[in-house]
Amino acid sequence: MTISPEKVWFDEDNLWVTISDGRTIGAPLAWFPRLLHAEKKAREDFDLSVHGIHWDSLDEDISIQGLLAGQGDQTHPKRDHAA
Repeated sequence: MTISPEKVWFDEDNLWVTISDGRTIGAPLAWFPRLLHAEKKAREDFDLSVHGIHWDSLDEDISIQGLLAGQGDQTHPKRDHAA
């Protein structure tokens, strides 16, 4: 069975996704820098697919399997900002 996204929304700090098996997954926006720094209009301009969520204007893709595994954006390694 493929688990796919059905609904996506945001609060101040999180991305929320309802998936086809009825669960709701939340992930901190800090995991996804492109979404964190995007304007509300850009965040809301996404496409759902069988496997995840795609933001064309932000060049961002999030897989449901990655969310379920607790993985953030693997294409943007977290930087150590300590100097």
